[in-house]
Amino acid sequence: MKEHYIGMVLSASTVGEYDKRVVLLTKEAGRISAFARGARRPKSVLSAVTEPFCFGEFYLYLGRDSATIEEVKATNFFPKLRNDLDRLTMGLYFCEVADYFTREGMGAVEELELLYRSLTALESAPAGSEKVVTDAGESSADAGLFVPIRLIRRIFELRMLVIAGYSPLYMEEKECWRDETGDWKLSRTAAYTVGQIISKPMKALFSFSVSDSVLGELETCIGNFFRRNTDREFRSLTALDVFS
Repeated sequence: MKEHYIGMVLSASTVGEYDKRVVLLTKEAGRISAFARGARRPKSVLSAVTEPFCFGEFYLYLGRDSATIEEVKATNFFPKLRNDLDRLTMGLYFCEVADYFTREGMGAVEELELLYRSLTALESAPAGSEKVVTDAGESSADAGLFVPIRLIRRIFELRMLVIAGYSPLYMEEKECWRDETGDWKLSRTAAYTVGQIISKPMKALFSFSVSDSVLGELETCIGNFFRRNTDREFRSLTALDVFS
């Protein structure tokens, strides 16, 4: 039976001499593992479209015990991610996190959109330098909005937790966020930013930046919150020590 899905390749591994095992994140059915027969042959039409970050329409043959990729109509490969090590490793980390938080047979509309928009933001983030941003949110270089890779990471992590059902609660009487371990001691600007990450429409998630001091607060509180709500080490993080 041939089925049609909208999705993205999260990972690919070799099987035998010429085949690949591909993990897809699909809008309709969540995570799907499928074989791409002959995808490692030099002239295979499936070679490029079964690599991580490939987004598009996937046509799968669903057998009794496994799925096979028959055809792919790719609409985005996120090519800029492959030209810079920082963005590439962060993108692979996002894919690994998406794999962790999704399940087979359960639709992943929000998770797929978050992953797509996060990778798009990564492509737009200049690599190799961090502009200083004032507390008012203005770039010191006055060159337009700059969303650093470090901030993209924390936005992605917190919003993925929210989608998965983990979300800190705002305690109005204390003017702070709180989870099961206690209060988040944040400045007013950082607390406001956490609320924006949780509640903003997905299309507006990466439409702001923050000062270095606020970013430091977000890295601490979101990083701790993320680690407490995951039970594994992500392999991609070994290449991301610079962002920790």
